[in-house]
Amino acid sequence: MAWPFRSTSVVTAYLGLGSNLGDRAALIEGALARLVLAGAQVVARSPLYETDPVTPDPQPPYLNAAARVETTLEAGALLGLCLSIERALGRVRPAGHEQAARLIDIDILLYGDQIIDRPGLCIPHPRLLARQFARVPLADVAEPGLRHPVTGDRLDLATLHPSVRRWSRPG
Repeated sequence: MAWPFRSTSVVTAYLGLGSNLGDRAALIEGALARLVLAGAQVVARSPLYETDPVTPDPQPPYLNAAARVETTLEAGALLGLCLSIERALGRVRPAGHEQAARLIDIDILLYGDQIIDRPGLCIPHPRLLARQFARVPLADVAEPGLRHPVTGDRLDLATLHPSVRRWSRPG
């Protein structure tokens, strides 16, 4: 599938993936496969981590992962691709329920060293530094010396947090 809004240069982007409904691992794998089919090159992917939901409402635990991708898509087009993959895998975004349980969630954590702040697209992800479920997998796939483009915090290092546990498929 040819995706619009390609540039001539390759950009390294970091994506966070999560799921807490259905076959969580298969949904994350399916999302990564669809990214590749759309022309993104997944150059590194983290192990899966099981994490506690960050919401006051009771929900099942999440599986989270991160991927380093190389793409020629512009940031807005990459977001469009991520949203279309979410829809194709069955994600529904109920209005007013931003913290609802979900089949799949794909967030752009970083897009090169760009800082983008426009309606619907904020890069780096505004809550990246506060979310251990994003930081730990990101450190697994980060290029050495990767830093947050706003704060300068190192992103290639993360301390394992009690709420973020390495996961392997049971059985």
